[in-house]
Amino acid sequence: MKIAVLKERAAGETRVAATPETAKKFMALKAAGDTAIEVAVESGAGESAAISDAAYADIGATTGKLAAIMKDADIVLGIQAPDPKHLKGAKKGALVAALFDPFQNGELVAAYAKGGFEALSMEFMPRITRAQSMDVLSSQSNLAGYKAVLAAADAYGRAFPMMMTAAGTVNAAKAFVMGVGVAGLQAIATARRLGAQVSATDVRSATKEQIESLGAKAIFVEDVAGIEGEGSGGYATEMSDEYKAAQAKLVSEHIAKQDIVITTALIPGRAAPVLITDEQIASMKPGSVIFDLAVAQGGNVEGSKPDETVVKHGVNIIGFSNTPAHLPADASALFARNHFNFLSAFWDAETGAPVLDEEIGDAIRLTKGGDIVNDRLKGA
Repeated sequence: MKIAVLKERAAGETRVAATPETAKKFMALKAAGDTAIEVAVESGAGESAAISDAAYADIGATTGKLAAIMKDADIVLGIQAPDPKHLKGAKKGALVAALFDPFQNGELVAAYAKGGFEALSMEFMPRITRAQSMDVLSSQSNLAGYKAVLAAADAYGRAFPMMMTAAGTVNAAKAFVMGVGVAGLQAIATARRLGAQVSATDVRSATKEQIESLGAKAIFVEDVAGIEGEGSGGYATEMSDEYKAAQAKLVSEHIAKQDIVITTALIPGRAAPVLITDEQIASMKPGSVIFDLAVAQGGNVEGSKPDETVVKHGVNIIGFSNTPAHLPADASALFARNHFNFLSAFWDAETGAPVLDEEIGDAIRLTKGGDIVNDRLKGA
């Protein structure tokens, strides 16, 4: 059994799919017969995450060039799904676990099917209790929410906490978080720790208690049909026109008073919903900052651009195309543990390989035996 870990080649990707910690755990699993499990890491794969080749070698993993790493690989671990041309040498039917963005990368999925690989899309991991430790979206969103607040604070020309000095008082910044999923909750907690006055909103009314439990003020549309907004897997759904109009009015009134706004709203398989319009941006105070966590999926903020600072009406609008990659060491550690928790949960000691079940296996498996097999992609 050979597990290959490739160097990430996507622009701006600094993470690595296995750390020395998880590589060592993989090698401790039982392989078929008397053979050992080999973890092979492409040279330089961990450099951006402050992990040297020597660190992998110290725990018994092998390092080397791509061709040697891929030769006879049974399992390939990645952050972003590798180009199939980089999988040359892997065994027929090899498992490839990574982020595929399947709805946007149909050609890539088709190429994996044609190549005979079993593509496992980690972002399709079902949000169920037993899969929480395998959920890469949650682990990475948690860090993204934290980083968004730090980046906004850095771009903001004033202090976050209230400061009382001999020269006078510095008022606390007002921060507003739009979208209270994993990223939003961490953004609330981080802004609170930095001393801001924090408020938050979400289309799911069930999140009101979560917002208040973190010491923030909940801003919600009341008495409008369909405000639950709860879709499958805990994700938000598209809202009715009535709700959108009521939300826009509420946000417009509230956002004009804010110094920092963090937007986090995403709908799986669809472009990010626009939460803040140009008119609403114009109502904000000069020097205010908006961080658009959804900028890579089209953006929650009108006019936002990935990895650029856009100044509109004196407001700084920022957002990263890959926010977790700005915290490569911790993001890699968490992602790598997600990988290990996933594969080890299904590890079969007799065959020395993972045997996936229907609930999780069928949910994340995109291709197998030369075909696209995922129900969510058929006919998409």
